[in-house]
Amino acid sequence: MRALLVSIFAATIAASAAQAADVSVSGGWFRALPGTLPAGGYFTLHNASDKPVTLNAVSSPACGMLMLHRSEKNGGTGMMVDMPSIRIAPKSDLVFTPGDYHLMCMNPTAAMKPSATVPVTLDFEGGAKLIAQFAVKDAKGQ
Repeated sequence: MRALLVSIFAATIAASAAQAADVSVSGGWFRALPGTLPAGGYFTLHNASDKPVTLNAVSSPACGMLMLHRSEKNGGTGMMVDMPSIRIAPKSDLVFTPGDYHLMCMNPTAAMKPSATVPVTLDFEGGAKLIAQFAVKDAKGQ
């Protein structure tokens, strides 16, 4: 029985590691705003696997709370919607950009200052995690 449990645990770890290895982040950055205003985060998420991947959560020590958001229009009114998870199709990219999917950093810490780099942890369905470094830019995106 113990050997069976060890085998199941090892297979679960291997599956999570494979999933994380098939996903990559590029171009990660935050737009830092003055004071304690929220910072928006943008990047490209690439799924190289043959299966869809689901991003369930994000976190960073540079944010009091970091959330997955999407900007939408409803009857001509723009609004941000909290996304509990985001599915990335096989062999595809999902671009997080102003006006669409993005990260929302609430209560940014002192680390969220232009020219800094901050870590972001992406948590995927199945337990896989990916840590990426995001550049911090000013309000103009520079």
